[in-house]
Amino acid sequence: MIPDMTVDVEGSGTPDDPWTLTTPPGKSEFDAWRDETASPPALVVQVGSTQLRYDLRCIEDLHAMLKERGDWVSLGNADEQKPAHDGTVEAWGRAPDNPIGGWYGLKKGLRGRFGNYVPPVLEALGMAEVEHNPRNNRMRAV
Repeated sequence: MIPDMTVDVEGSGTPDDPWTLTTPPGKSEFDAWRDETASPPALVVQVGSTQLRYDLRCIEDLHAMLKERGDWVSLGNADEQKPAHDGTVEAWGRAPDNPIGGWYGLKKGLRGRFGNYVPPVLEALGMAEVEHNPRNNRMRAV
């Protein structure tokens, strides 16, 4: 079960009242919400006119991976068309040995940037700490 928000973030995480979040470097704002009616249920991220969708399991699965590692993990943000650096959150979000056996991103061409948009959701839910440096940010489970 995904917990309710535990930090002060605008929105309640529904399509009508999305969370308003900021990317880890703090340069871009985006909206995110749970769409539990989608098949499969999705974490929806709206960045301007672009909508990305990730399997909703990514929240709990990423938290479990972070807890298992027990230390800081680099985010490694990358577009789908670019390779992700080994050992990063981005690489894990597309790895064949993650809990869903590959990409958490649901729409081909827009499956990347997992390391940019999913960590702020976990941070807002109180499940992780995320660094907010201009570059090379990391996260860890709480």
